[in-house]
Amino acid sequence: MLSAIGKYQATYLPLVPPILVAMVNGAEQINAKYDLSSLHTVLCGGAPLSKEVTEGFMDKYPTVKILQGYGLTESTGIGASTDTVEESRRYGTAGKLSASMEGRIVDPVTGRVLGPNRTGELWLKGPSIMKGYFSNEEATSSTLDSEGWLRTGDICYIDEDGFVFVVDRLKELIKYKGYQVPPAELEALLLTHPEIADAAVIPFPDREVGQFPMAYVVRKAGSLLSEKSVMEFVAKQVAPYKRVRKVAFVSSIPKNPSGKILRKDLIKLATSNSKL
Repeated sequence: MLSAIGKYQATYLPLVPPILVAMVNGAEQINAKYDLSSLHTVLCGGAPLSKEVTEGFMDKYPTVKILQGYGLTESTGIGASTDTVEESRRYGTAGKLSASMEGRIVDPVTGRVLGPNRTGELWLKGPSIMKGYFSNEEATSSTLDSEGWLRTGDICYIDEDGFVFVVDRLKELIKYKGYQVPPAELEALLLTHPEIADAAVIPFPDREVGQFPMAYVVRKAGSLLSEKSVMEFVAKQVAPYKRVRKVAFVSSIPKNPSGKILRKDLIKLATSNSKL
């Protein structure tokens, strides 16, 4: 990909957060080996992108502006986007709703529509929303309501200026006692550690608390980072219920082609190892 940018003088690069993180971590080698002078815009989507990673990319590639976007297969890729540099400077946002798209934030428990800066499930409605899943009425009825609103399954909030912020997937929230912990928040925090190259956080089952956050961590080359150090790093910066209480070190984090973490694989690995 990097060779192609130089060869064909590419100007616009759509990518997912793991590739962006890799470009930040390997910036010195990349800039020395590849010609990226033609590149002026990067559009990132597929998973939440933290302020720290965004700033890290802007620092390593100062001539490249970074925009973010949000969409689903069920909305034919359309949802929200940051269309200008000014919008992209609202760190953490996926942008404003796209043209002809309506959005609302709904309490996933009560079904009540919530106001600005309230976190809940994002529902979308518009001409690009799918008519349904092929030959699967049950899945369609559980995803689309009678008025055509698409339940995205994403936990988000919309601020007073109309910017959409993606927090995490509804199904991936960690239930610690009565609290809900978004894995993406902890992953973004872990990536700010100077010795961590990549990370994933999953729910680990526990009889007393229900679930607690467990982190899978990829150490940078030469690092001797310990499990205790990782837990202390997180504990200093989050509320007690969000603390990482178990850490495992791995060579890589499993992800699908679009860059989303395969948490089910990590949960399976974690729970199978705990039974050994």
